[in-house]
Amino acid sequence: MENLIITPQAGWLQITLNRPAVKNALNTGTLAALAQALAQADADPAIHAALIHGAEGNFAAGADIAEIETKTSAEAARDPRKAHWAAIRSFSKPLIAAVDGFALGGGFELALMADLMVVAPDARLGLPETNLGLIPGAGGTQRLLALAGRARASRMVLTGEMIDGATAHQWGIAAYLATGPALDEATALATRIARRAPLALQAAKAALVAGDESARAFTTERAGFEALMDSADKAEGIAAFRDKRKPQFRGQ
Repeated sequence: MENLIITPQAGWLQITLNRPAVKNALNTGTLAALAQALAQADADPAIHAALIHGAEGNFAAGADIAEIETKTSAEAARDPRKAHWAAIRSFSKPLIAAVDGFALGGGFELALMADLMVVAPDARLGLPETNLGLIPGAGGTQRLLALAGRARASRMVLTGEMIDGATAHQWGIAAYLATGPALDEATALATRIARRAPLALQAAKAALVAGDESARAFTTERAGFEALMDSADKAEGIAAFRDKRKPQFRGQ
C-alpha cells in the first residue's frame, strides 16, 4: 500500500495520507513522500495549491511511536525527518488541511503548517507529547501559540488536552468549521483558491509566514525535543502508552 495517494485536480493537488490501519500516523517514509510530492507540486506551474487529508476518517494520529521509542538525542539531532518537515513548510503555494477524526502530535503539527485548516465539528486535535515525556518537535508549540494565544496553547501543550473541531475554530486555530466531513468543504475551498492569481497567492503566503514565525523560537523547541530523547521519563511514557496505563514520571 502506498503511504500517499496523489490525485491531481483542476489547478490543485489532492494528497491523501494513506496508513489507515494506524490512523495515518506519520512515519519517516510518509513524511519523505509528502515532502517530495509538495516539492514536485511547487515546481509545477499548473498546480496553484495543495490539499492534505487522511484516509478513512482520520487526518493523522501523531508520529510513529515505534520510530521514537529507542531513538537517542544524538539520533534525533541528525534525524532526516527535520529536513522533511522543513521541505513541507517551504512549500510556496497555499496549503490546505482537511481535518477529520484525529489530528494529534505530529499530525496536528502538520495541520498547523497549513495556511488554511478546515475541521469537522467532531475532529479531535491535540499535542499530547508531554504524556510520553516529550514535547512537540516540528513547530507545534510556536504555531499553536501564534494562533490560539499563550493561555490556550499552554493548556493544550502542558496538559495534553484534546479539543474538538468546533473549539479549534472558536479559538482561531482552524480557518473554517465544516458542517459535515471536512474534506467536502476543503475540496471546494481548494478549487476556489486555485482560480486566484498564483503569483499573488505565493507572495501573500510568503509575507504571512515571514511575519508569523521566529526562527529562534522554533530552534528552542526542537532542541528541547531532541534533549528529551535520552530521558528515562520518555522511556516510561512510551512504555505506559503501550501498556495502556498511567506513566510514573520521575524527572529523570
